[in-house]
Amino acid sequence: MNRKKFLKSLLLLPAGAAAMKLHEFHKSAGELPASIRMPVLFIGHGSPMNAIEDNNFTKTLTKLGQRWERPKAILVISAHWLTRGSTSVATSPNPETIYDFGGFPEEMYKIKYNAPGSPDFAKQVVQNVQSIQVHEDHDMGFDHGAWTILKHIYPAADIPVFQMSIDYNKPPQWHFDLAAELKSLREKGVLVIGSGNIVHNLRMVTFNDFSQKYDWAVEFDEQVKQRISAGDYDALVDYQQFGRAAQLSVPTNDHYLPMLYSLGLLDKKETVNFTYEEVLGGSISMRCFESS
Repeated sequence: MNRKKFLKSLLLLPAGAAAMKLHEFHKSAGELPASIRMPVLFIGHGSPMNAIEDNNFTKTLTKLGQRWERPKAILVISAHWLTRGSTSVATSPNPETIYDFGGFPEEMYKIKYNAPGSPDFAKQVVQNVQSIQVHEDHDMGFDHGAWTILKHIYPAADIPVFQMSIDYNKPPQWHFDLAAELKSLREKGVLVIGSGNIVHNLRMVTFNDFSQKYDWAVEFDEQVKQRISAGDYDALVDYQQFGRAAQLSVPTNDHYLPMLYSLGLLDKKETVNFTYEEVLGGSISMRCFESS
């Protein structure tokens, strides 16, 4: 019974009975769980091989999933779903696991992340975003920016997951501003994850020595850390101001933009905790953070 009908029903009861019923109504309402405001994550997802590896990074992901209240759904904004001239949200109720890579062990292609989709929350994105028209995509599954990390965070794959694309034609400020229109999802129990890498230069990866760290990669990664800690997100939107270190660290910004979505989803008073930090292969930053 809704509140209006309930109050009308009280008028038909004796005063004592009405008072008792009203007391029971308030008690019952007070026992209902409040809406859970979910944190925001950024995950430096790195190599798809992390899906099957047991290392310090994947151990950190496992701990993340054990810390929070269970989300009602998960929205992933991944570097691996790029669209041009439009933004789409996945509305499939049963998304497939996508193997958007090649040359990896056969074991990788047998992994299935069988979480359900979340058409209802996806359609809320379409309704809530006012600055642009968000299109419904009925076919998109989980790219490796999503399932390789969720496999560790929520291995049971029993929480609905959906993705939103990145319009690669748009500038960084546009993406940062769009993220603010997604904030209401957090109040409804949706965990939002940006999945990319702050430093991502595949052409310069040192595959023969994965422990190597280029000075410019460490420099830019540290600059980003300092700006995030200071709440200076405008500087990170205008990341090219950091010169040569930024040019080498972000030769293309497909992996950088998911971080801007994560930052754009934060409120001004929120702080950020860095949950993992490491530069691998010379030119890949595995830095991760969460809001707190």
